Amino acid sequence: MAETRFDVLTIGNAIVDVIAPIEPGFLDREGLSKGIMHLVDEERSIYLYDRMPAEKRQISGGSAANTAAGVASLGGRAAFVGKVADDPLGDIFAEDLHRLGVNYGVSRLRSGPSTARSMILLSPDGERTMNTYLGACHQLIEADIKEDEIGAATITYMEGFLWDPVEAKKAFVRAANYAHRHERAAAFTLSDPFCVDRYREEFLDLIRSKTIDYVFANMAELKSLYQTDNLGEAVQQIARDAELAAITMSAEGAMVVYNGEIVTVPAFPVDPVVDATGAGDLFAAGFLLAMARGQELEMALRTGCLAASEVISHIGARPVLDLQQLVSEHGIAIFEPVLA
Repeated sequence: MAETRFDVLTIGNAIVDVIAPIEPGFLDREGLSKGIMHLVDEERSIYLYDRMPAEKRQISGGSAANTAAGVASLGGRAAFVGKVADDPLGDIFAEDLHRLGVNYGVSRLRSGPSTARSMILLSPDGERTMNTYLGACHQLIEADIKEDEIGAATITYMEGFLWDPVEAKKAFVRAANYAHRHERAAAFTLSDPFCVDRYREEFLDLIRSKTIDYVFANMAELKSLYQTDNLGEAVQQIARDAELAAITMSAEGAMVVYNGEIVTVPAFPVDPVVDATGAGDLFAAGFLLAMARGQELEMALRTGCLAASEVISHIGARPVLDLQQLVSEHGIAIFEPVLA
């Protein structure tokens, strides 16, 4: 086993988030379904960007990158693997991660699509509607996956969105294989109910074949995976298929299913919820870091829920408070790194 350099290494779509609040009626005028992630081409992304309110925020984003940022804010050693272009948005992405202390050194795309961006439209109730141009991030290939990096991470965590492009899918599987070669854990998130609809059988095969050790999902994603409206039934099925499944339940908190045991914790109250963007990503950050540091399941759930509560209290998918200080104030201890 390689020396441990990272608590959590995440792999996913490298995207710059463009975030702005919208007035009622905007989604209807543009033919957008509320709360859904829409994939758009570059022309559509430019069109929507021009029609968004002037008070836009541009920060590096993407589900797995948000999780890496959360791990770093909690005091963990984080790394991220994802592809950007050699362009101004690529600069924003890389500079943000370096500023946060996340290890990021993937070579940039010097020809072809521009850096991915997601126009995130915030409704008055805090719900987000995403319009994502994937651009350069779909150019992630197996050669971007470095065995020495994967082998040096206690847990490698990947997003289901990687399953769309063929080459990224190969990179995903290679990363999981490298993790297991070095006796490390491989984890992934189902990402989105529509992502599950596209790849249900392949996702189930990843879980049942033990290519993936830990599965992350929200209630809608889990029910979609097993094509049921009954959460209890879906939980029973994931308990049979996965070594560990962490399930977020919005205002009801979260649960983990492990070796037939179910542990649940309540959510930390947030009033008002300003922006739900990144809640699942930050939950994963807290849970993964606690697991990487050898915490009990209940403490891992609490850490995840607390990190999620911080990010939904403001606009943006990255924490604005020092999460390490926040968890300490709530009596949650993040253990010292495992060095083996």
